[in-house]
Amino acid sequence: MMKYSNKIGGLVLITALLSGCLQDSQPTKSVSVPAVSYVSVTTASHNINTQMQARVVASQVAEVRPQVSGIIQQRQFQEGNLVEQGQLLYQIDPASYQAAYNEAKANLNSAKAALQTAKLKDQRYAKLIKLQGISQQDADDAHALYLEAKANIEKYQAALETAAIDLEHTKIRASISGHIGISSVTKGALVTSQQTSALATIRTLDPIYVDMTKSSTELLTLRQLIREKGVTQGTTTVTLTLENGSEYDHEGQLKMQEVAVDSATGAVTLRAEFPNPDGLLLPGMFVRTQVNEAVNENAIVVPQQGIYHAADGQAYAYVIDDNNRVERRIVQTSDAIDNKWVITSGLSANDKLLVEGSGKVRPGSEVQPIRVNIDGNGSMISVVEPSPDAASLQGGA
Repeated sequence: MMKYSNKIGGLVLITALLSGCLQDSQPTKSVSVPAVSYVSVTTASHNINTQMQARVVASQVAEVRPQVSGIIQQRQFQEGNLVEQGQLLYQIDPASYQAAYNEAKANLNSAKAALQTAKLKDQRYAKLIKLQGISQQDADDAHALYLEAKANIEKYQAALETAAIDLEHTKIRASISGHIGISSVTKGALVTSQQTSALATIRTLDPIYVDMTKSSTELLTLRQLIREKGVTQGTTTVTLTLENGSEYDHEGQLKMQEVAVDSATGAVTLRAEFPNPDGLLLPGMFVRTQVNEAVNENAIVVPQQGIYHAADGQAYAYVIDDNNRVERRIVQTSDAIDNKWVITSGLSANDKLLVEGSGKVRPGSEVQPIRVNIDGNGSMISVVEPSPDAASLQGGA
């Protein structure tokens, strides 16, 4: 038994000695430098688009109102249909206006007859005065009567024209072409020339206007941006999204910008014109528009995975310097384009923007940078140029 115990003790001692030798023979591991991926920041052309809430308005609006009083005899249109300029819409009872016209015409004819008589008398008295056959007073009275009769012609002619106008106004016609709405009166209704309510409303729907609003602050910012080098004025093309989220098939054109700011809202109105051949756009609709207001030829556009946000909402990025150390940068973002951010400050062209491996670093950390490309879906599609250190590390592995 003693002999067996001595053998076990010898084996334990030999095992311990071998273990110590092996530990002494293993090299001490060094702290590894993490490998991270980055993209090289470049400039690109960027369309500065603005989205605005807007409302559809008719390009022309005309309220149909009577210009004379009377009873509606007929309505000559179908509600909701297209009417042409000059088309008869309502007929007011013309009887009294026809009588007034006939009276005015008779008065004019009577005045013309009186003028002829006065003219002949004036001519006759003018001859007699030379022969001293009448007194000067009689000659003067005859000439005055002639002038009065001549003036009456103009007066009765004007009265006849007025009566003709009133008679024509018994036919209420469309002042513009467009779609006519619901009639507020029916046959037999009494209308007056001074009434405040319209009989119907005509709206021109093709083309149609879309009125957009933009704050004066945004307008000033845009104008200041356009003065910068590399930023040019955009196009006048406007695209439209309908209330149900679908895209409108036709593009519009920006036509004008209001020259004054609304004191109540602090906003400026912009107006675009759209074709509306199918009548899809109706006045009063709320829509969303997108306008290309400027083009920045030197915009900084970077992948979204390279931009982070702090708890307070502040955006920041990690940039790798020439010594392969990480620097934290505060950045300002503007537009989001697909999977990219447009950066207005904080990054410059040729900066090395860290896009993968941020969890392994902190500001000041040394890294092994590997340059990559990122496709439109945000996926890394190729390793462009791994650093020499990273290549040797991968080869050793």
